[in-house]
Amino acid sequence: MKDAAPASAPETFYLKDYTPFGFEVEAVALTFKLAATTTRVISKIRFAPKPDAADPRFFLHGEALNLIWAKIDGQEVTPQMVNGGLECTVPGQPFTWEAEVEIDPQGNTALEGLYMSNGMYCTQCEAEGFRKITYYPDRPDVMSTFTVRIEGSEKVMLSNGNPGTTGDGFAEWHDPWPKPAYLFALVAGDLINHPDRFTTKSGKDVELNIWVRPGDEGKCAFGMEALKKSMTWDEEVYGREYDLDIFNIVAVDDFNMGAMENKGLNIFNSSCVLASPETSTDANFERIEAIIAHEYFHNWTGNRITCRDWFQLCLKEGLTVFRDAQFTSDMRSAPVKRIDDVITLRARQFPEDGGPLAHPPRPEEFQEINNFYTATVYEKGAEVIGMLKRLVGDDAYYKALDLYFDRHDGQACTIEDWLKVFEDATGRDMTQFKLWYSQAGTPRVKVSESFVGDTLTLTFEQETAPTPGQPTKDPRVIPIAVGLLGANGDEIQPTTVLEMTEAKQSFTFTGLAAKPVASILREFSAPVVLDRQMGNAERAFLLAHDTDPFNRWEAGNALATDTRLRMVLNGAAPDANYLDALTKLVRDDSQDPAFRALVLQPPSQAQIAQVLFEQGHTPDPEKIHDAAETFAQSLAQALSDSLPRLYAATTVDGPYVPDAEGAGKRALNGAVLSLLSRLDGGAAAAKQFEAADNMTLQYAALACLLRAEKGADQSQAFFDQWKEDRLVMDKWFALQVATAKPENAAQTARALTKHALFTIKNPNRFRAVMGALAGHHAGFHHISGAGYSLLAENLMALDSLNPQTTARMCAGFQTWKRYDETRQRLIQTELEKIAGLNGLSRDTSDMVTRILEA
Repeated sequence: MKDAAPASAPETFYLKDYTPFGFEVEAVALTFKLAATTTRVISKIRFAPKPDAADPRFFLHGEALNLIWAKIDGQEVTPQMVNGGLECTVPGQPFTWEAEVEIDPQGNTALEGLYMSNGMYCTQCEAEGFRKITYYPDRPDVMSTFTVRIEGSEKVMLSNGNPGTTGDGFAEWHDPWPKPAYLFALVAGDLINHPDRFTTKSGKDVELNIWVRPGDEGKCAFGMEALKKSMTWDEEVYGREYDLDIFNIVAVDDFNMGAMENKGLNIFNSSCVLASPETSTDANFERIEAIIAHEYFHNWTGNRITCRDWFQLCLKEGLTVFRDAQFTSDMRSAPVKRIDDVITLRARQFPEDGGPLAHPPRPEEFQEINNFYTATVYEKGAEVIGMLKRLVGDDAYYKALDLYFDRHDGQACTIEDWLKVFEDATGRDMTQFKLWYSQAGTPRVKVSESFVGDTLTLTFEQETAPTPGQPTKDPRVIPIAVGLLGANGDEIQPTTVLEMTEAKQSFTFTGLAAKPVASILREFSAPVVLDRQMGNAERAFLLAHDTDPFNRWEAGNALATDTRLRMVLNGAAPDANYLDALTKLVRDDSQDPAFRALVLQPPSQAQIAQVLFEQGHTPDPEKIHDAAETFAQSLAQALSDSLPRLYAATTVDGPYVPDAEGAGKRALNGAVLSLLSRLDGGAAAAKQFEAADNMTLQYAALACLLRAEKGADQSQAFFDQWKEDRLVMDKWFALQVATAKPENAAQTARALTKHALFTIKNPNRFRAVMGALAGHHAGFHHISGAGYSLLAENLMALDSLNPQTTARMCAGFQTWKRYDETRQRLIQTELEKIAGLNGLSRDTSDMVTRILEA
């Protein structure tokens, strides 16, 4: 019995319409009889009607299921098949529902539910994938214990919780902690484990495993150490101890996201867990460490306490991103981590906030929840947590978190529940702060200052532009961290957090002997755009003297942006004063190499386009690209006498160690090599490529050579060396596009889609090529429109296979209204082609419709 056909018009879901499920789910037992195209799933679920339920209807979600039979209390029944699932008449007292369905894992290219990846069975159930496994109330507020039996010929068969009986051809698992279906997981295949153990602070012995395909077992050690560090850190900082006898991680090649926090069985995209010095860069190591921490931290902030409904997604994701950022800051450099996070926020979330896909961290409505796994929910959600901690103070924050864990353990919660614990723990009224969760858009904070007598007055005005569905905005609570510097660079006023609550508000600092230089929005204390009239001399002063590392970097970034804008708009030469200030800082060996590398990292071309657009200009991608090239060449010339020394001084001797110190030196080394390659024709890069004993050095050298159009031989050598390693090949594919000249970017990407190692079905490989194209600002926006048409062509080809990846990649078009009429027409044509595709998925239709409505 097949499911009913889906409705033609997508349904819109509203937060205000939330109604609890009318039944308790007391226990779930599942049996899987694995077969590649005909897996049978037998479910046995104990339901109990809730007294006075607002919606007493017995409705179970189900998609792409072939129902074999269904029973209630042992008696066969014939359910009514409805859109999205089934309905059935049920008893008015507790009863047992049983059903058997057949599914096709091998044919499941969408990678939701139970599917196959290179012969391995695996699952992805968040957000709504469990309904593709069996009929069930697939919603996060329905929580139950699960017992699972897996039958098959696979060497290893895993599920959530603790292992039970295992025999020839079967394995049983039981998860004692109630969980929603989105946290269900199953993996079965020919796997090898990298084992270890961890003893919790209370003395509990926990078995740890990272499961991989044969051949990958040598790439697990770093991930295992990252896991143990995460477990220790969560105990020490948040008092959270692991609660099962075993913790398993599985590396999967075909995975739509980075990783998934399923209870006791985390499933990871292979790129986010496998690492070795020979195949992984420093950036890969740091990302792996952060993602492993993120998914482990979800055990409490997401699993033990989960979301009542998907509108509350930022409750678990924003909090857990904030926690993993804290972890990385403790493991590595806190200032560098903060700067990196802000760069990411501005590159991904600010454009989202300012475009057709803008939505609050907690949206009021959606058509497809998969499209709300966004930078706003994750990165901005984390910034909101950071503001909350800054406003209440560290002690009150951890007191509130203890109350949160005690009060809501085992519950599915809301943003209101989250804020209530802060009100109860601190006595503060969180009504206005809640606007950060309900209002979309990035506030713009304008600051003016006056100095009279011995008093400095800072006056702030906040304004948030209209966003889709929200034409007007109320003032928010904005924590503004401020410090004051004297004329010689000494800090005369340590960091003070000003609490802005009004549309316009002034703050004074008295008893000052002379006018200070104000360092405003230290540590990027709120996710806002700071509109401050400041001369380049004052920026250069802050770059040289500010005691807040973020604001030192910010001053340099503002100087670089201002210089680049004047080059684009007026054809000006690079600012000599800025070049002088930058070269002095880069030459200063007393400064953290990682910080110097970040200062050398220019504002992205997309960021320059965004600033131009905000200032009322129409960005010209070609001019932006030319200005970037001119500036880089000028910087290389300005540093020409120092580059060889800097390059030699930042060369790391000895065996490769993926620690913060070595990574910082290699980051600066790579930035210096990039400049040096503009002067020596790539000679130093060629030598480094030949001598490199780790991927960080080899990849950096190849990138420099390709940008200098000198690396054809090395690129082929790299390919020949690594063609059997799919993760390194993802790097190679992406680099070919990223380093192409703008006029050749689309052509390069098209050729790569014809390559024997390219497959549209693997999300990593697809993103390596199409993501690199969309991220190549001048290449993607080349006036020929070739980049637009190639991306649209591939999205249309992918949609029927993998709607999730397709929809997310549509975001490459979200900034289309910032460009000239010719480019807008070209993009609109491609978007309309996608929108008109016969059988377009709900995921992609939702994204394209919202983008077109800009």
